Amino acid sequence: QVEWVESGGQLAQAGGSLRLSCADSGRTLSSYTVGWFRQAPGKERVFVAAISANSDRTYYGDVVKGRFTISRDNAKNTVYLQMNSLKTEDTAVYYCARWAYTGSFSDSAAYDSWAQGTQVTVSS
Repeated sequence: QVEWVESGGQLAQAGGSLRLSCADSGRTLSSYTVGWFRQAPGKERVFVAAISANSDRTYYGDVVKGRFTISRDNAKNTVYLQMNSLKTEDTAVYYCARWAYTGSFSDSAAYDSWAQGTQVTVSS
């Protein structure tokens, strides 16, 4: 059972940076691939990035490639999303989730546990 603690979402200026954190107080996350998704109002949930359990593989959605970086610290049971060169279209609720060992990393249906979400708002 993942006990999610997600944080870091806030208001930012276009061109600025934010770092989101996703921790597991239940200390189970280190064994799993973890993904980040985002959902803007009235739109579907979209894949942002994913990272394997030992950090040897990372995956990114096309809209964030070159701007966002996913990383993790398994000693802290925490996954991070560093967001640089923010754009107004990055405004969304960001969710981290645990991959369920089957399916594509970019498919939200392949994740079986979700954090509560954190709001990121980017102003021009």
